[in-house]
Amino acid sequence: MRSRLFLFIAASSLAQPAFAADPIYQNWHALRGQAAPPVAAAVRLPTFKGPVTVLDGRTLWFGTLGNGYKVRLAGIDTCELPQWALNPKWTNRDKQPAPTPVPCGPFAKAWLKRTVGNRPTTCVGLAYANDGIPVAQCTTDGVDLAAEMLRVGWARLDSPYLNSQYYAYQTNAMAARYGMWGTYVLDMNEWRRKAVDKTLDRHPIADFNLLAERKSEISPPFADARNKPKRTDR
Repeated sequence: MRSRLFLFIAASSLAQPAFAADPIYQNWHALRGQAAPPVAAAVRLPTFKGPVTVLDGRTLWFGTLGNGYKVRLAGIDTCELPQWALNPKWTNRDKQPAPTPVPCGPFAKAWLKRTVGNRPTTCVGLAYANDGIPVAQCTTDGVDLAAEMLRVGWARLDSPYLNSQYYAYQTNAMAARYGMWGTYVLDMNEWRRKAVDKTLDRHPIADFNLLAERKSEISPPFADARNKPKRTDR
């Protein structure tokens, strides 16, 4: 019940975020258009086709439960399912100890699921990630799923060496404060390194504390949390 309430509050209060994005991608302007670093050896991957199950905002499952393939969308990163962002509209600070939580991971998954629907999906394998999961360019009815996630603001680029259309989608989403760009959200890689509790029962206050001591930001400066005098108990 509490999670559903968070979803409702977050969705209704993100229409007009209060702050502009202050991303960590400032050096990307210089890198965009340059050739990517050379790859040691070409890797041939299969093409996956058929109905999929959406596991999270960037991961699909082809096949049945226990018998199939996990495929990750190439070029993007999204919040993990247990990860919380925070709404910058924090007005009643006497009664509310922290900003309203925004379930950025579930929101990203929900948008990808909505885009895919029940239609078959095609994923052309490009490489293998460090964890062995195939990374692919995936389309559903001609819609590039990674581009769609960037367009609506529930994903970010994971590399500057990408096509200009991807970069434009992200830039437009940031300017319009779409999706996670209208929240305080920790860089996903830093979240994965620092989060101790990665279960779906994770409390939003844990990410509030991580934001207060963060090293990488992909959203507005979290001054209120940074200046917080002491850590809030989980």
